[in-house]
Amino acid sequence: MAGEEAEGAERMDTSPELPQTPQRLAAWWDQQVDFNTAFLHHLAQLVPEIYFAEMDPDLEKQEENAQMSIFTPLEWCLFGEDPDICLEKLKHSGAFQLCGKVFKSGETTYSCRDCAIDPTCVLCMDCFQNSAHKNHRYKMHTSTGGGFCDCGDTEAWKTGPFCINHEPGRVGTAKETLHCSLNEVVIAQARKIFPAVIKYIVEMTIWEEEKELPPELQIREKNERYYCVLFNDEHHSYDHVIYSLQRALDCELLEAQLHTTAIDKEGRRAVKAGAYAACQEAKEDIKSHSENVSQHPLHVEVLYSEVMAHQKFALRLGSWMNKIMSYSSDFRQIFCQACLIEEPGSENPCLISRLMLWDAKLYKGARKILHELIFSSFFMEMEYKKLFAMEFVKYYKQLQKEYISDDHDRSISITALSVQMFTVPTLARHLIEEQNVISVITETLLEVLPEYLDRNNKFNFQGYSQDKLGRVYAVICDLKYILISKPTIWTERLRMQFLEGFQSFLKILTCMQGMEEIRRQVGQHIEVDPDWEAAIAIQMQLKNILLMFQEWCACDEDLLLVAYKECHKAVMKCSTGFISSRKTIVQLCGHTLETKSYRVSEDLVSIHLPLSRTLAGLHVRLSRLGAISRLHEFVPFDFQIEVLVEYPLRCLVLVAQVVAEMWRRNGLSLISQVFYYQDVKCREEMYDKDIIMLQIGASLMEPNKFLLLVLQRYELVDAFNNTVATKDQDMIKQYNTLIEEMLQVLIYIVGERYVPGVGNVSKEEVIMREIIHLLCIEPMPHSAIAKNLPENENNETGLENVISKVAIFKKPGISGHGVYELKEESLKDFNMYFYHYSKTQHSKAEHMQKKRRKQENKDEALPPPPPPDFCPAFNKVINILNCDIMMHILRTIFERAVDTDSNLWTEGMLQMAFHLLALGLLEEKQQLQRAAEEEVTFDFYHKASRLGSSSMNAQNIQMLLEKLKGIPQLEGQKDMVTWILQMFDTVKRLREKSSLIVATISELESIKNDEITHDKEKAERKRKAEAARLHRQKIMAQMSALQRNFIETHRLMYDSTSEMPGKEDSIMEEESSPVIGDSSRIALGPKRGPTVTEKEVLTCILCQEEQEVKIENSAMVLSACVQKSTALTQHRGKPIDLSGETLDPLFMDPDLAHGTYTGSCGHVMHAVCWQKYFEAVQLSSQQRIHGDLFDLESGEYLCPLCKSLCNTVIPIIPLQPQKINSENAEALAQLLTLARWIQTVLARISGYNMKHTKGETPTVPVLFNQGMEDSTFEFHSILSFGVQSSVKYSNSIKEMVILFATTIYRIGLKVPPDELDPRVPMMTWSTCAFTVQAIENLLGDEGKPLFGALQNRQHNGLKALMQFALAQRITCPQALIQKHLLRLLSVVLPNLKSEDTPNLLSVDLFHVLVGAVLAFPSLYCDDTVDLQPSSVSSSYNHLYLFHLITMAHMLQILLTIDTGLPLAQVEEDGEEAHSASSFLAEVSQYTSGLTGCGVPGWYLWASLKNGITPYLRCAALFFHYLLGVTPPEDLLTNSTEGEYSALCSYLSLPTNLFLLFQEYWDTARPLLQRWCADPALLNCLKQKSVVVRYPRKRNSLIELPDDYSCLLNQASHFRCPRSADDERKHPVLCLFCGAILCSQNICCQEIVNGEEVGACIFHALHCGAGVCIFLKIRECRVVLVEGKARGCAYPAPYLDEYGETDPGLKRGNPLHLSHERYRKLHTVWQQHCIIEEIARSQETNQMLFGFNWQLL
Repeated sequence: MAGEEAEGAERMDTSPELPQTPQRLAAWWDQQVDFNTAFLHHLAQLVPEIYFAEMDPDLEKQEENAQMSIFTPLEWCLFGEDPDICLEKLKHSGAFQLCGKVFKSGETTYSCRDCAIDPTCVLCMDCFQNSAHKNHRYKMHTSTGGGFCDCGDTEAWKTGPFCINHEPGRVGTAKETLHCSLNEVVIAQARKIFPAVIKYIVEMTIWEEEKELPPELQIREKNERYYCVLFNDEHHSYDHVIYSLQRALDCELLEAQLHTTAIDKEGRRAVKAGAYAACQEAKEDIKSHSENVSQHPLHVEVLYSEVMAHQKFALRLGSWMNKIMSYSSDFRQIFCQACLIEEPGSENPCLISRLMLWDAKLYKGARKILHELIFSSFFMEMEYKKLFAMEFVKYYKQLQKEYISDDHDRSISITALSVQMFTVPTLARHLIEEQNVISVITETLLEVLPEYLDRNNKFNFQGYSQDKLGRVYAVICDLKYILISKPTIWTERLRMQFLEGFQSFLKILTCMQGMEEIRRQVGQHIEVDPDWEAAIAIQMQLKNILLMFQEWCACDEDLLLVAYKECHKAVMKCSTGFISSRKTIVQLCGHTLETKSYRVSEDLVSIHLPLSRTLAGLHVRLSRLGAISRLHEFVPFDFQIEVLVEYPLRCLVLVAQVVAEMWRRNGLSLISQVFYYQDVKCREEMYDKDIIMLQIGASLMEPNKFLLLVLQRYELVDAFNNTVATKDQDMIKQYNTLIEEMLQVLIYIVGERYVPGVGNVSKEEVIMREIIHLLCIEPMPHSAIAKNLPENENNETGLENVISKVAIFKKPGISGHGVYELKEESLKDFNMYFYHYSKTQHSKAEHMQKKRRKQENKDEALPPPPPPDFCPAFNKVINILNCDIMMHILRTIFERAVDTDSNLWTEGMLQMAFHLLALGLLEEKQQLQRAAEEEVTFDFYHKASRLGSSSMNAQNIQMLLEKLKGIPQLEGQKDMVTWILQMFDTVKRLREKSSLIVATISELESIKNDEITHDKEKAERKRKAEAARLHRQKIMAQMSALQRNFIETHRLMYDSTSEMPGKEDSIMEEESSPVIGDSSRIALGPKRGPTVTEKEVLTCILCQEEQEVKIENSAMVLSACVQKSTALTQHRGKPIDLSGETLDPLFMDPDLAHGTYTGSCGHVMHAVCWQKYFEAVQLSSQQRIHGDLFDLESGEYLCPLCKSLCNTVIPIIPLQPQKINSENAEALAQLLTLARWIQTVLARISGYNMKHTKGETPTVPVLFNQGMEDSTFEFHSILSFGVQSSVKYSNSIKEMVILFATTIYRIGLKVPPDELDPRVPMMTWSTCAFTVQAIENLLGDEGKPLFGALQNRQHNGLKALMQFALAQRITCPQALIQKHLLRLLSVVLPNLKSEDTPNLLSVDLFHVLVGAVLAFPSLYCDDTVDLQPSSVSSSYNHLYLFHLITMAHMLQILLTIDTGLPLAQVEEDGEEAHSASSFLAEVSQYTSGLTGCGVPGWYLWASLKNGITPYLRCAALFFHYLLGVTPPEDLLTNSTEGEYSALCSYLSLPTNLFLLFQEYWDTARPLLQRWCADPALLNCLKQKSVVVRYPRKRNSLIELPDDYSCLLNQASHFRCPRSADDERKHPVLCLFCGAILCSQNICCQEIVNGEEVGACIFHALHCGAGVCIFLKIRECRVVLVEGKARGCAYPAPYLDEYGETDPGLKRGNPLHLSHERYRKLHTVWQQHCIIEEIARSQETNQMLFGFNWQLL
């Protein structure tokens, strides 16, 4: 490579005698006659030299050379003066009115639902933030790339087209300023230069010769240098390409990865340089390695090096043009003109068209730059946008065909630009009028789909390719874009062209009418399910287009009639087979019908009938315009309504037969098709239109004939002729189902009038009815309602406008989502047979409504609500109700129900028959109330009360109903029958009374009579309900008694996570103990209160046996989880030494950066049971196929009861009761002062040292020099204050202690287990201290009392942990413990010279306290006897240790006090304040004035009290669980005032803490001096910034903005630090520290311990010790991660106005922060439950192939 560079540099100098400076070169170009030739000549010389090294280019140098020798001269030539000055001037000469930002993949776009003309009108982030739409109902979406910001386009917005930055009237945007800055000379130069530049760009981009350059660029001698170039495709995977390259080029993995990433980004890359033959060989190699059975080889070419250089430069020149054009509108216009000029005398199209036509052959990088050129030129100038659109439509077919055979994504294809042109209303209209774009698009469709046509010229998509068909959808989409805005003014030309387009579209529908016909399988099951998805997918794509065509037709009456005629003609043409075939005659009740002999169950049938359905749609629109009367002028008399009804009827029969399971041998494909046929995505243009077509049939045919046709097609004529004599149960069930399905369709035909044009209703009423019926099933969230409503072409459902009229919104709680509940008054509109209910929805809704009526003590009848009126065109539909055959059907059903032998009826069938009766009676009642009796011809009542036949026992319907009331198994229908009989009565009275007024009165009377019977029924009902209630109460009482009993006996199983009111529940020991006075509630020193112990009997959750906890019994254990934690850190992200090999964990840094937390879920097992359980888990996991949720190597398992993740167990060790004899204690107090205690301890320690160092004379560390010489303390004196023998634990307990201690050591330090390591006891003490601190912090954060609010699991966990820590000392060598103790004590007793003692400011003293207290008994150990201090001794040891460390902590607080805070004085200077001042004065002498002197005493005291409280609270928790002394009342209840004094009394401290120093002044002063004189400490004080101040700040998750779009804004400005390109990133926000990371991207992966991990996982290791919470900004999802390979999704804390989260921003509603949810997330973290959440989530969502968390 180096040689190549040198050669290049050498050649740069020997370039011919061109002028050297840019100005001179520009002047020289100006003198040339032909600029083009001169320019090309210049490029021919320079470009190959600049872009010489293609394999390993020095990009910066290339860019600098190109700028210097080509671009700057070009700019001089254009402006004639210094380009920088000119461009600066132009920049300020005015803003554009169009924004024109082109979206990259993954950027957020905004659309306004109130103002956008259609959903494709979007704004970029900046324009949106500065526009009026920010306060409207906007939607957020993620761009797939290639879109364009519509700010400033007045055609895209109803209001507010401009944001603040693009507002026309702003300073400096006036037209004059624009023009005066571009003078004629510059424009003339541009006209000269631009064509040459554009021509070069186009020629080079579409240059095909691989070995040659165009003649005008060949001026050098040809070098023999070629590149082997690999191109991108979308078929081969990353890994496949890497593999092929490694094999073919024999290169390293890293190099192959680099190549592959570049190819994916740029679209092509040179992978080898050299002579032609070598490159050719590499090409063949790559091809052979990348080819396999299912894949083509990769696309590889060998290119001449200079061709490569020129092509690269052409694109760079394109970017330069982009930049220049962004400065002025004139430049853009000149550019567009140059692109559109056709070359005289050549058959080539204009330049821009050549580029478009070449698009599919270009690689990714080139396409991107060229599309940007189009965006920044043509699309910024409306006039030229139109011309470009016309060119685009001119070559539309060719472009789409090339796109369909291309394999690149739609977003980087030129065809994706269609949306920019077709959705502009004026442009769309122009294209229809001038180029008939609708026909162009539909013809394109017909030309790309013929491979799917069968013999009958119908589509058949068997064996289709999904990718290819997906590309065809793009063409369908273009049709939608063209139709998206309806024209308001129709010209004659527009009408003509539109009709032509419509006819062309009908051709496509003709190919779909009856496509993919199927025949029922009889005998054996179908072998292969046919492909059905393609046909349904196309149906979905066409749904809105069909509706839009119908809407366009309906704009104008004549247009609609002509379209109707065309559509009718097409339907008839498709139905020729039906008209000419055999006939059969059907007879029933004296009516006959001649019809085709066709059976759905035997002949071919298709579910796809778009032509018939379009005709139905047009018919309804005619009815709406009232133009049905003119129909006969257009459609001749052979209207043949039977033919029109035939196909939709077959479709409905097919559905019925599928329900009746007659088609089950046809497999799943048919079931799926039927599902979509009725599904909300398709039903508007499928199922709904079929029902309408039957209504049209019913309105135009004689009702009896219509019903005969229906019976015949349902194959039910025999069933109602009473000729079915079958005993076969399956057949009977089949008949019953078919009858039910048919009755249901009849109900729909008569009752479903909620379609504008069928009934007199508005669109709003239709939507309201849909919503009412959805909410009758159950209360639903907004998204679920929206999902169940059909969307129009603008993706709107119309839901928001009406929902408030029918429903009330209920806000969500901490979890779950908000729901809508139906208003009371809307319930009356419930129709049980609503035609959009699925079977399950129907039964659910019926059940809910009956239940509700029962609760309100109403009857359970659910009659239909009175339907709206039919439109005049559909008036006659109602006649089917009162025709003979309908009466026959109803009567037959009732007769069968009354007949005991008959089984040809079901309750469902009866319900439907009742419903039909009710509809008939309601209709007649409504008509009678409106008109005089003699005018009403609808005589349902008469027909229904006529006798069925003239035989003796004939009965009319009313009599049959009376009988039905008596049938016991129809108890549930009794109310409905009663209702119908009352209606009969009402109608009868209306008929009999001639005058209406009388009628209404009589109606009231009749209702009164009914009410009397009704009231009796009601009373009876009430009595029953009351009895049932009492019975329920009794049972509930018994149950709760049993429950209480159970809870008492299984106390520990109940992990009461709810906070327990008061102390009685949460502190169990208290219950049995005698009441203790406040005076004895002291934990330390001679006055120590009694230990409260009780007999603990626990039940093992595995074997359910009870056992008492005793030291000598076999061990019982609590399941627990030990984890690293940074929840308390004061220094987030502090680098952590990932290997714990060398770490010394004895001292904890005061910033608590990394602690080890032990939490328990509080469930108890026998140690033996647990071991068995764990082994079983291990065994079963070896047999599993896929990876595990937990890591068995690390001892993880799920708690058998609550499924929390655990990784160890804590042995449960009982508290050792200790009594203090108060007289002895008092006596001892005289002897054992602090000074004497210290001496004794020091003597003991030095004695030990002497024993260990054999023979040297001991030097007792001297603390006080005066008056102490006589007392030479000797080694044994410490034992004289009282000892007792050590506790003996059972072996099984010891085993468990060792096991648990080793786990803490292993996890806390991330090292392999080693139970003999000297650091094991250190880690035990550390986790005790840290766990107490974490729990104290959590309680403080939630403002809860210290003892009263502990959850059971925390209480049991702490108790077990402290007792374990006491026992753990005994399992270690005592000499080791003594060594650790010596180091701990040397922090507060500086005389003990121990190595590397930290200074006072760099250690957390609570950790020292815990360690010292737990290790102290080791001083009592002797070689011969195993002793430990007696109760009295230990009470003094605890007291003095605590006092010493408290004094040290006070000094810590006062030294680090933040004097910079202005605080208002709270109280007068009390004695505390005075002591504080004098104390600090004393200290500042020792620190040589480094502490602030001028701080007022009250401020010192307030700071000290604040700073020391957390430490005191931790100490109280620690000593309570260690010693079991009951805490004072104030710590059990939530009283902040009493808390401090209660803590002091519990811990034997004076409330004025400075009295400690005064009391021990002689001892304390030398200590203070020594502490303060430590040079390390003084050094700390000098560097003010690094010290930790007290109280430590509480950690919380970062502040999030209220409005989610602010976060998206942040993400859009995020640039990945490691990659220069703007490719899509996944920005992820860490909620601990606020860092934004680049996730799931190769550029940011790190290697940890030899494994690749993603940026988030790597960040989590440092930021949260492996546990972290992230927010994926572009998807609005929260992710919890732990370790390297575990994580789970968690609901984000952002909700829309309907109280729902929106993962993936699918709905795109504005989102706002929910503080409650965010707080909950904070609590999950502070309670250390993240690991638990992850384990639970993984347990419930076990996927075979989960997400690869490691690369997050």
